[in-house]
Amino acid sequence: MKLWETLKEFLVITFATIIVASAVFFFMIPSQVSVGSISGLAIILANIIPLKISLITFILNTFLLIVGFLFIGKDFGLKTVYTSILLPFVLGILELLFPNNLSITNDPFLDVISYIFLVSVGLAMLFNHNASSGGLDIVAKLLNKYLHMELGKAMSLAGMCVALSSAFFYDKKIVVLSILGTYLNGIILDHFIFGFNVKKRVCILSEYEKEIKDFILHSLHSGATIYEAMGAYDNKIRNEIVTIVNKSEYATLMSFISKTDKNAFVTVYTVNEIIYRPKK
Repeated sequence: MKLWETLKEFLVITFATIIVASAVFFFMIPSQVSVGSISGLAIILANIIPLKISLITFILNTFLLIVGFLFIGKDFGLKTVYTSILLPFVLGILELLFPNNLSITNDPFLDVISYIFLVSVGLAMLFNHNASSGGLDIVAKLLNKYLHMELGKAMSLAGMCVALSSAFFYDKKIVVLSILGTYLNGIILDHFIFGFNVKKRVCILSEYEKEIKDFILHSLHSGATIYEAMGAYDNKIRNEIVTIVNKSEYATLMSFISKTDKNAFVTVYTVNEIIYRPKK
């Protein structure tokens, strides 16, 4: 079973890496817009280094991969060894298949928008499997781990230097698009990452405590915690049910509460991350 889970995880990582490589090749390379990433840096360096972008990307990834392996961890490093090799490999194949690659949209602005949305899907899939496409993603993971920065903001900070460096080779329009693209990429990446993990923390005060608790445990097959709460107005002790559910469970739970107790007092919070380490 563990072997199958590992295989399935690497299939997802492979697919995500192909998405990232396709976004770079079909949208970023033709427009020359260097949205902050290691591939963007490779595009810039290709102006002064007589090597293919895929090879420059591989060299840069190798250097940062060593850093990630040392400071982020063995599991992250092993997965990223794979993606760091796969990404330039896929880019190399695309370079062979499409030697005269031109912009699909014929508009640098549309290229940037298309790149941002496509690459964010791939990167979010990688981050949610504790992996990276290499390069600046490793820098973002380092900032996230040691400075507790959100991944999207960390990506923006690391990538902004790459975007600004495009000023040495391209006109003002490309530089501005690179900077704006880098900023938007961080925001949208955050959205995709948290969109996979968003849950609801539901706090319920009701006279039908037993019915609601049983519904959560036996119908939703979820957990719950009971807290004693005292009302400030009447000093009456009540039990508050607290549970964390996903989107579909939340809709089902709210429907049940509405039918069971229309006078229930319910507060709902958005939860972006749950950390649970069971005892061995």
